[in-house]
Amino acid sequence: MKPRRRRRTRRRPTTSNADIASEPATEDGTPEPELKGPLRRCIATRDTLPKEAMIRFVLGPDRMVVPDLAGRLPGRGMWLSARADVLERALSRGAFSRAARGQVQLPPDLRAQIETGLRGRIRDQVGLARRAGQAVCGFQQVREWLQAGRAAVLVEADDGSPSERARVIGRHKVPVILAVGAGDLGSVFGRDHAVHVAIAPGRIAEMLLQEAGRLAAVSGITSGAGS
Repeated sequence: MKPRRRRRTRRRPTTSNADIASEPATEDGTPEPELKGPLRRCIATRDTLPKEAMIRFVLGPDRMVVPDLAGRLPGRGMWLSARADVLERALSRGAFSRAARGQVQLPPDLRAQIETGLRGRIRDQVGLARRAGQAVCGFQQVREWLQAGRAAVLVEADDGSPSERARVIGRHKVPVILAVGAGDLGSVFGRDHAVHVAIAPGRIAEMLLQEAGRLAAVSGITSGAGS
């Protein structure tokens, strides 16, 4: 007779305390896995939103809360709705400490860091558009693009003249982003300053609108359409 084979039982994987501690926690302190896909849950409001309308935060080595505007830094993400009131709520009610399951360090200028970072991302996107041949600057060139229907977005210097801005836009209905100064826009095009920039339709224009939307919600800066 053949000897009987002993059945092997599979051991279920266990979750260590370290794994639990690295996960964001719910209101009652139980760990909650980070959502997969394009949706994320806000640690302050518990709302589930597209991540394009949110801001990701991670903890640095010293447990300092760091805004991860590109969403690429290593570490467990803590997501917050990109709104000024939600940020204030998270800061005043300890949402970051609760999500991190421990004490965290909060920079006193966290909101300013976010606003500066988003402005920088908008400037960088304009630079990408220029290198891809999808952007022009200057009063005349921008007017020509508007008249030809080639402009999907206008990026106007936030320290430029409102009356000149109105002259450029005219009656064209196009989104306008006011987030970067003339000096920073000019540096993108190798000039001392640039006041008017037109962006062609495409992925870069969409990204610009997303970043401008997050900045507007956090800081109150408005984007609009030509009238």
